[in-house]
Amino acid sequence: MPLIIILVECGLELIPKEIRNHPAVKKNLSPEIYSSQLLDTALHHTAMRNIENPGKRGRPDIAHLCLLNALGSPLNKTSNLKLYIHTINNKIFKFNPKIRIARNYNRFKGLMAKLLIDGDITVNGIQLISEFNGELQDLINKFKTPNTFLFSSRGKLIQDYKELFFGDPSEDIVAIIGGFQKGNFSDYLMGLSKNLISISKYSLDAWVVISKIINMYELSHNIN
Repeated sequence: MPLIIILVECGLELIPKEIRNHPAVKKNLSPEIYSSQLLDTALHHTAMRNIENPGKRGRPDIAHLCLLNALGSPLNKTSNLKLYIHTINNKIFKFNPKIRIARNYNRFKGLMAKLLIDGDITVNGIQLISEFNGELQDLINKFKTPNTFLFSSRGKLIQDYKELFFGDPSEDIVAIIGGFQKGNFSDYLMGLSKNLISISKYSLDAWVVISKIINMYELSHNIN
């Protein structure tokens, strides 16, 4: 069965209205340039000081690196990956495995801003990114007998892929990974599964976690 990866609480959002008049925002903001409309702590750090939950916001670079790792993997190229992104504002997007994510960071930011404004990305009649209408629990419930794992440095340490992915082949494996810079899963996310898993004795960046999980799954299913 395909591996289902959900990158959650990603710092992908349009610049909030309450800081749009801040000098750090105004000097880069242009209605004609999509990429300038995305919140980015590298540009808007001073403006973000007083917004709620700044540690999980304004980090489109994390999603960018995670997507490049996941979509470029043999797992995705063999159509054995289902990939979703959940944003800090509870929007959920599904990525077509055939999409080619821009390597250039500014182009990626422009694509994400357009996605948040339009709700989907369609090229030549092919929907490359689509929005899922519902909560994360609704998404998980769509899968057949989902076996859901939350990946966190606070979880039970498992370093042998056989402990994770050699279960019932009829189950859908759902891997939930935090797409934020710092902090912990929200209480709502913690309620999605009792399987809190760590795959390293070190605290790892999200894109490293995604790469390791995909590699574990590929090894367990002889995908290369």
